[in-house]
Amino acid sequence: MKQMLSSCGLLCNECEFYPGQCAGCYQVKGAPFWAAEHTEEHICPLFKCAVVDKKFTDCGQCPDLPCPLFLSMQDPNSTDEEHKRSLKERVARLSAN
Repeated sequence: MKQMLSSCGLLCNECEFYPGQCAGCYQVKGAPFWAAEHTEEHICPLFKCAVVDKKFTDCGQCPDLPCPLFLSMQDPNSTDEEHKRSLKERVARLSAN
């Protein structure tokens, strides 16, 4: 299966919610199921910033990567160590893309 990269560098096809609850950030236009519950605008803040506001394909096109918003978006189910590892992996994927 081909890897499906999200706008923030996550691999959609490695997510437990793909494809059932979420078809990927581009397919749902940045509004995954969790956004309605956890964000005021019902859209992922990273998708909104990179794709909607700045018209980039993903965060990797932004010269400010990793910005404070990118660094602060932590899965509440991950430890700080897991979050740091994920940030490093995602920045590497986005930089190589």
